[in-house]
Amino acid sequence: MAKKKQAAAPNVAKRPPVVVIMGHIDHGKSTLLDTIRSSNVVAGEAGGITQHLSAYVVEHTTNEGAAEKLTFLDTPGHAAFQKMRLRGADVADVAVLIVSAEDGVKPQTLEALESIKAAEIPYVVAINKIDKPNANIPNTQASLIEHEIYIEGMGGDISWVGISAKEGTGIPELLDLLVLTADLAELTGDTTAPATGQIIEAELDPKRGNTATLLIKDGSLKSGQCVVSGSCYSPVRIMEDFSGKAIKEATLSEPVGIVGWNEIPEVGATFTTVANKKEAEKLIAETAEAAEGAAERFAETDLPVVPILIKADVQGTIEAIEHELDKFESDRIAVRVIDSAVGDVTAADVQNVSATENAIIVGFGVKVERAAVDLAERLNVEIDTFDIIYELSEWLETALKNRTPKREEAVVSGKAKILVHFSTQKYTHVLGGRVEEGELKNGQKVRIVRRDIEVGTGTLKNLQQYKNDVESVNEGEFGMQVETRDTIAPGDIIEAFDLVVT
Repeated sequence: MAKKKQAAAPNVAKRPPVVVIMGHIDHGKSTLLDTIRSSNVVAGEAGGITQHLSAYVVEHTTNEGAAEKLTFLDTPGHAAFQKMRLRGADVADVAVLIVSAEDGVKPQTLEALESIKAAEIPYVVAINKIDKPNANIPNTQASLIEHEIYIEGMGGDISWVGISAKEGTGIPELLDLLVLTADLAELTGDTTAPATGQIIEAELDPKRGNTATLLIKDGSLKSGQCVVSGSCYSPVRIMEDFSGKAIKEATLSEPVGIVGWNEIPEVGATFTTVANKKEAEKLIAETAEAAEGAAERFAETDLPVVPILIKADVQGTIEAIEHELDKFESDRIAVRVIDSAVGDVTAADVQNVSATENAIIVGFGVKVERAAVDLAERLNVEIDTFDIIYELSEWLETALKNRTPKREEAVVSGKAKILVHFSTQKYTHVLGGRVEEGELKNGQKVRIVRRDIEVGTGTLKNLQQYKNDVESVNEGEFGMQVETRDTIAPGDIIEAFDLVVT
C-alpha cells in the first residue's frame, strides 16, 4: 500500500538504473563500456588496466521501441581496488557480472560476485569474448554452475547473454536485459527534493582546483545551491554532465562534476544539498564535534610504527593503497598512514616524514619534484612511485616485511604426560611419561604445565624407549631425564618446543 501512495505522488518519477560492470581484470569490462558509449578509455590507462572510477549516461532504444537511459559505473578490476568496486556495487542498482568465454570463472569473478551480494542488488551475467577462437560457452556455463552461479537454462534463474564487447554482438540484448531487471526493481525518486547521493571520484585539478564527481540517487541539483559532504562543501557554480558539458540542473541517476570545493571530499561518502553557503557551513559546524573525535580511532600502540605518507593522482587511488595496507597484519609493527593527499610528492612531504624512523613515501600516478628528491637523499627518506597497482602491492609487502623486527618464537612440537617420578639428583629428574601428541626430541626445551598453568621450564635429557636410548619419541610410554630447577610431579604435562627466529 505504501508503494502505491508513493507512486501516486506527482513529484515521484521513474529513476534510470545505475549499472556497475564487474568481473576479472581482463575479461572485457572496459571494452564493453567503450562499445556501449562509443568511446575509448583503455588506451589511456597505464598497463591497460582501468584504475579510476567514472560514470557515463547512455540512451538505449529497447526492442519494443522504448527510449531508456542507463547510467554506467566503470569500476577497476584489480584486487587492490576492492573498496572502489564495493563502492560501485553499493551505489549501483543493477550489476553485470562479466565472464570470459575463454577463461570461465576466475578468483576476481567470485570476489566481484561477493561485492554484488553484499550490496544486495540484482545482477545479470554477460559471457564475453564469444567471437574468440578459443571461446567455449558450454564450458563457461559449466564453470558458472560449478561456482554456484545458477544461470537460466542451467537450472537457475540468473539471466545471462552471450556478447562480444569488441564486435558489439549481443550488446542490445544485454541492455534490454538491464532495462527489464531495473523495471522489476521499481526504481523511483523524488525530483523536487534536494539532491542526495554519493561521491564517486574526487581529485585536485591543476587548472581548476578541487573537483568531484557526484552521482545523484534522489532529488535534483540546481545551479546556485550548495553541496555538502562531511566537512567539505562546494557552491554549485560550475556543474558539468558526464561529457563535460556545462549544465544548470541535474536529477535522478545523473553523474555530475562539481568544481570549487573548499577541500577534496572523501570518495564513497554521501552528499546532501542545501540552499546556500551559509547553510552549508552551519551543517558542517553541527558535525564538527564528531570529526574532532575521529583521531581517536587510531589507538595508541607499543609496537614499532612504520609511518607512511601517500600521494596519488586521485582520491580513489589513495583508497586502493590503503586497502593494500589493511591486508598487512603483524603483531610486531604497526602501520600508520600519517598523511594522504592528491598531487605530486613535494619537499614539504619529505620534511613531514623526515623526523620519523622507517617512514615511507608512496606515490601512485604522480611525479616527484626535484627539490623533494634532493631533500630525500639528504634526510635518508625513502620515496617510491608506481603506475601499476600490482607492482606497488608486491613492493609494499616486501618493504613492510623488511621493517619488521626479528624475534624468537617458541613452536611446540610435542606434549607428554608425566606418569611416574623415579628420582632426583641435583637438578636432574628421572621420569616416566607417555606421549600425548606430536614429537619430543632429545635436547629440546620444555615447559612444565600443571592444571593448565605453566609452573617451570627445563631441558630434555637422555630419552629412552624399550630400554634403548633414542633421539626422539612420538608415541607410547618412554623414560626421560628433565633438567630443571623447578618441581615436577606425576600428572604434569611437559611441552617440548623449538625456538624459531621469525
